[in-house]
Amino acid sequence: MYRTYHEIKHIDELRNLLANQERIERYIFKDMDFSSLTEPASTYRYYDCLFMGCTFSKQMRVQIDKSCFIFSHIDVPYNCFRNHLYTADTLYRGYRLGEPESYECCFDNTIYQYYLQKGKTTTDIKETLARTLHDHSISDSLHDMLAEYDEKKVVGIMGGHGLLRTDKAYLKIVLISKLLTEQGYLMISGGGPGAMEATHLGAWMAGRLEAEVYEAMKILTQAPAYTDVLWLDTAFQVRTKFPQTQYKSIGVPTWLYGHEPATPFATHIAKYFENAIREDGILTIAKGGIIYTPGSAGTMQEIFQDAVQNHYLSFGYASPMVFLDTHYWNEEMPIYPMLKSLSERGKYKNLILHIADEKQKIIDAIRQFT
Repeated sequence: MYRTYHEIKHIDELRNLLANQERIERYIFKDMDFSSLTEPASTYRYYDCLFMGCTFSKQMRVQIDKSCFIFSHIDVPYNCFRNHLYTADTLYRGYRLGEPESYECCFDNTIYQYYLQKGKTTTDIKETLARTLHDHSISDSLHDMLAEYDEKKVVGIMGGHGLLRTDKAYLKIVLISKLLTEQGYLMISGGGPGAMEATHLGAWMAGRLEAEVYEAMKILTQAPAYTDVLWLDTAFQVRTKFPQTQYKSIGVPTWLYGHEPATPFATHIAKYFENAIREDGILTIAKGGIIYTPGSAGTMQEIFQDAVQNHYLSFGYASPMVFLDTHYWNEEMPIYPMLKSLSERGKYKNLILHIADEKQKIIDAIRQFT
C-alpha cells in the first residue's frame, strides 16, 4: 500500500521525531542541520528518506541507508531548498532605512544581478537545476501555508504595476483589501508595485482605523511611482509606524521582473525565477475569486487564463471574475462586454462575472460566492 512522505522542516520537529522512534522511514528533510543535534544518535537508522540541502555529521553518514536520496547544496548565492517563504526582512536583508542607496547591496538585488549575469534564459545546466529546485521549494512552502485556509477565502487582486500611489484607484484597492482581510480572506497578488502593492497595504492595515490608512498614504505619496528613489524607503517607514502581526497576505513576484521591487507589505513572499510557474500559480490558488483592476497586457493574459480555468472547471468549480472600474473594462479595454457576450452565447461556460465601481459592491460579489 502506498504511503506518502512526511516532511520535516524545523529542528524542533526533528528532535521530536528522534525522541519517539529509531527507525526513520519515508521522511523528507529540507535545509536541516543534523550536525547541530546534541542527542546521541548512534542507534538511529534512515530508510527511503529524502535529504534536501542538509548538513550531516560524520556519524550520521553511516546511518543513512542506500534507499535514501541526498540532494546536496548547489554553489549559488540562494538556497535551493528553502523550507519557508520569503519575507520582506529576508529579501531586503542589508537594506537600511533612510539610505535608499543600500538597496543595491540587499539580498533581493544581489540575486537579481546574479540572475541577469547568468541570463534570464540560461543554458547553464547547474543554474537551471538550481532555479528549478528553488522554485519547487517555494511552491511547496506556498501550499503548506495555503493549507491553513479555506480555499474559497483566498482572493487575488490583479492589476498594473504602474498605478501610482496618488491615484484614486490605489486607495480604493487598499480599502477593498483591508475590508476583505478583516472578514477572514487571505489576499494575494503578483507582489510588485502599483495595484499589487495596494492589495498588500490594505491587508497590512487591517484592523486599524481608516484615519490611520490615510496617515500611511500621506507617507507613501511622497514617492508615487516605484521608480522614485524613496518608494521602498517610504514603505518601510509605514511598516515601522504601523507594525502588523495579526493579518497575513501573500505576494507572488518573480525575478524575471526584478527591476520592479517586491512590496514589503506582503507578510509572506513566494518569489520565483520562472514567471510561467508564478503566473499560473496565482490563478490556481485564488479559488475565492479574482478582482481585476485596470492593467495592460499582463492583466489581459491573466483574465483569459482565468476564464479558461472557469470554463473547464479545472478545479471542480468556477470562481468569480470581478472587474473594478466600469468605464475602463467597458470602454477603454472592453473585455467585460466581450466575456459577457461569449458567456451568454455559450462560447464560454461557467463564468461568474461582476463589474462595479463601488468598493462595497466588489466586496459583496466576493462574499456572495463564499
